[in-house]
Amino acid sequence: MAGIVSYGAYIPYYRMPRSVINVAWGRGGGRGERAVAGYDEDSISMSVSAGIDCLKGTDPKTVDAVYMATTTPPYLERQNSNIVATALDFRRDVRNTDFGNSLRAGVNALQAAVEAVAAGSLNKVLVTVADMRLGAPAGEHEQSFGDGAAAFLVGNEGVAVEIEGSYTYSDDLSDYWRRDGDTFISQWEDRFGRDEGYNKIPVEVVKGVLGKLNLTPKDITKACIFGANARAQAGIARAMGFTPEQVQDPLLDSVGNTGTALALMLLVAALEDATPGERSLLVSWGNGCDAVVLKATGEIEKIKDRRAIKRHLAVKGTLDNYGKYMQWRGLVPTPSRGGMRVSMSAEWRERQLGLPLYGVKCLNCGTVQLYMSGSSMRAHICLECQAKDNFEPYRFADKTGKTVSFSHDFLGGGINPPMTRAVIDFEGGGRGLFDMVDRDPEECKVGLPVEMTFRKVPLGVGSSSYFWKCKPVRE
Repeated sequence: MAGIVSYGAYIPYYRMPRSVINVAWGRGGGRGERAVAGYDEDSISMSVSAGIDCLKGTDPKTVDAVYMATTTPPYLERQNSNIVATALDFRRDVRNTDFGNSLRAGVNALQAAVEAVAAGSLNKVLVTVADMRLGAPAGEHEQSFGDGAAAFLVGNEGVAVEIEGSYTYSDDLSDYWRRDGDTFISQWEDRFGRDEGYNKIPVEVVKGVLGKLNLTPKDITKACIFGANARAQAGIARAMGFTPEQVQDPLLDSVGNTGTALALMLLVAALEDATPGERSLLVSWGNGCDAVVLKATGEIEKIKDRRAIKRHLAVKGTLDNYGKYMQWRGLVPTPSRGGMRVSMSAEWRERQLGLPLYGVKCLNCGTVQLYMSGSSMRAHICLECQAKDNFEPYRFADKTGKTVSFSHDFLGGGINPPMTRAVIDFEGGGRGLFDMVDRDPEECKVGLPVEMTFRKVPLGVGSSSYFWKCKPVRE
C-alpha cells in the first residue's frame, strides 16, 4: 500500500515579533511572532531544507521524483523542482513536477504522489511544499503571513502513515488571489470569503470524507485544519464536531500563515506525536477544499528523529529591525558593493559537483578534498599522495564540520552585515571556504560546529542561483 514513509519540515531561523511591525507603523500591540526567511532564502531553498530533514537515512539515489508545491516559485519559466532534485543529489532520470496556483497545491501534490506510487509508475516520490508570501506593508497580511516548508517521502515499503481516504470540493471562490506581476496578495471583502467559503465548504468536505469511511469525529486523534486566523479555525473545528484537544496547534502565533505549506506543516506536527493506530485528518483550503484521513502504522516510531516542527521551533533568532525585513524582501533599495557572482554556463558545466556539493576521494590513499575555483570545481591532483585523476565522487553537503578561522566584513557586508566567511574542516576530511548565515557574530569562534545549508546567491540582473553556505549547528 502506498503511503507516507517519512516526513520533514523547515522553519527559518529568524522570527519577527508582530509588535516590531506595529511599532514601525505607529501602532501598539501585536501578539506572537512570524517566521521570516533569510535574505538568501526562498521556496526552493526551504524545500531543500525540508527535504534534507525528510530524507534522513534514505539514499537519495533511490527516489524517483520530486513534486514541489508553492504559490511563490522563484522561477515562472524554469522548473523549480529540478533545482531541488539536483541539490538533494537525485538521479538525472527522476521525474520532477511543479505544482502551484492554489493554496491546495501541497495536498494536491501529496495525493498525486500517492496515486503514482499506488499505480506502480513510481516507487518513491519526495513531495516538498514551501511558501514565502508577501502581504502589503502596514496591512493585515504582513503580520499574519509566515514562511516555512514541509516534506513527505511517499513509497510502498516501510509505510509509516497510510492514506485511508480523501474527499474534495473544487470551487472558484476568489477570496485571495495574486496575478502575474503582482507583488502582494489581494483579497476580496472579509465576510464574503469567510461566510460563503471558509465557514461552509471545509465543514461539508470533512463530513463527506468521514461519511465515506464510516468514521466519526471521535475517531480522529488530531485534526490539522488550515486557518488564516486561530479564531476562524477554532470555529470551523467546532462545526466539524472536534473538541479543542483534537485540533492541532495552528502555528499562527509562532510561525504564521505559511500558505500552501501550512496544513502540511500541521500534519508534520501531528505525526511527531502520533502513535500506531492513531488517525489524523488533513484539511486544506484554497479555491475549494481537500480532506484526507491518515492512519499511523508501527513504522511511525522509526522516524521520530526528524527536526520536524518542534526542534525547529526551539531554535530561533529575533529579527527586531523592520527596516532590515524590508531590505530582505526587496521592498526598499539596498546599497550594493558587488559580491559573489555565478555564471549560468559554469553552473551547468559543474552541475554534478556544484549544487549537490561534491568533492573527490583519492582512490590511492583515501584523502578527500573539496576544490573550488572561479572556473572549475574539479580537482586533478591529490593533495596528499599527488596521484593524478584517480578519484571517486565524495559529497560534502551532508557533512558537518568545524570552523578553522572566520572573518566579519562590516564595510562590504552586503544586505545583512557583517558578512561572515569561514574556513571549515569537514568531518571525515576536506576543507572549504563558505559564507556563514543564521549566526550571531558574537557566537562565532574557532571550533564552532557547523552544517551546510542551501541558499541563494546572486547570478545577474533578474536572476539568481544557488549554492551551499554554512550555519551553526543548533539542537
